[in-house]
Amino acid sequence: MSEMPNIVFIMADQLRHDFLSCYGADFISTPNIDRIAAGGVRYANAYSEHPLCVAARVSLLTGMNAVKTGVGGNGAFLRPDHADCGIDTWPETLAAAGYHTAAIGKMHFYPWDLSLGFDDRIITEDKRWLLIEDDYQQFLTAHGHRKYHGNEHEGYQENRGAIVSLLPWELYWDHFVGEQAAQYLDAYEGDKPLAMMVGFPGPHCPYDPTPDYLRQFDEADMPVPVPEVEGQHPGLRRSSIVSNKLPWNGVDYTEFTEVHKRKIRAHYAALVKQIDDEVGRILDTLGRRGMIDNTVVLFASDHGDYLGDHGLIGKGTFFEGSTHVPLLAQVPDGIAGAASGKVCDELVTLTDVTATMLEFAGCPRADYLDAQPLPRLGLQESPSREVITGFLDGAWMAFDGRWKLAKYRGGEAMLFDLAEDPQEQRNLIDDTTGASQYRHLDAAFSDAMMAAILDSHRDKMVYVQDLSADEAFGSADWRRTYPRSWQ
Repeated sequence: MSEMPNIVFIMADQLRHDFLSCYGADFISTPNIDRIAAGGVRYANAYSEHPLCVAARVSLLTGMNAVKTGVGGNGAFLRPDHADCGIDTWPETLAAAGYHTAAIGKMHFYPWDLSLGFDDRIITEDKRWLLIEDDYQQFLTAHGHRKYHGNEHEGYQENRGAIVSLLPWELYWDHFVGEQAAQYLDAYEGDKPLAMMVGFPGPHCPYDPTPDYLRQFDEADMPVPVPEVEGQHPGLRRSSIVSNKLPWNGVDYTEFTEVHKRKIRAHYAALVKQIDDEVGRILDTLGRRGMIDNTVVLFASDHGDYLGDHGLIGKGTFFEGSTHVPLLAQVPDGIAGAASGKVCDELVTLTDVTATMLEFAGCPRADYLDAQPLPRLGLQESPSREVITGFLDGAWMAFDGRWKLAKYRGGEAMLFDLAEDPQEQRNLIDDTTGASQYRHLDAAFSDAMMAAILDSHRDKMVYVQDLSADEAFGSADWRRTYPRSWQ
């Protein structure tokens, strides 16, 4: 095996972990995604610390948490002078280390055609950004179609976003991404190792599978949504309704019945099945090309989707349906210490994918990284996490694998014991039985937040050591360095 293996990182958008058969789902079969788990490690306790699209993706790009990147929502992005600050994206680091880098599908960059270190991009952006003139738009135009808004489909409002796509499968979003990724792998003849990210736009809403896939799922077979506890999170419920009424979606979830939820779940399952078939296409291509024996394959999602859990839709909180994500890793034979077909119960984060890729490439790890290499892969491992801290604009979490503390702007706060209450029904924030756990998690989060805030201002630092004995500082023409390098 080459010292620098190929790396293929596959990421679905808004995929819950419990809609994959390798995570125990019995109402769906995802044999191709399961192949990655069977040949490597399945992380049972993987969490997206920043469960919103752009916040999660910028943290992946940099390996830094959202407080340090300044991106805690979908309306901000990585600072354009990040290189001047000594901050590198993982594709920039891998390219400098000798990799050829490629991005196929959705990346969610602002502007959407940035390279950020990728040598090649074939772009299929967000299913909600319909005016982007990317490669997929050009492909649709050449075939007499365009990107359609959900509200152009029959039953969109009545079924709360659950529809049948106007696009045939051969022109569908995720099929285009899978096909382009397979074609790229088939054509690759470079003399450099390849680092490729594949970003599927699905199963993000609208819940719009094609008919052949939808027919495979019955609404009656779908798992029952987690009940909404009256009075537990009215502010989060109101925020979800307001957000989804905006033009990007335009669906009113004020009335959200069990019938709506089951229909959405069946459509969502069909979208997951579509992606599983495309993952199979990518894995088969790696095998046919003889690349699989020297390729690290990683699979994850940026966050989940409530699908009606707690009366909510989408993502953006630290309930399990939003923050608990699938994470799988398969490494080539010959890497000493690497596990195969194993389940790892350690607490890991989505952003750990970044440190893992850098470690496999032999790149030194910058001291500003919050990511650490995933365990059980034969890499130099970091100490196991005792607490995961999560950050979003107006929301934060501290989670030790059993007890989860989350607070939200507006004053709502929740403490759950997942061992006794896996569906997060009993809020113990005011219960004396959870007092010690509250203090422990609150202190852990406060410590992490203080450190992150301090780190987030590294670019503004004037000095690290005392300047009192610096002769240059005493002259009238001394000027501070700005931005100061994070390195």
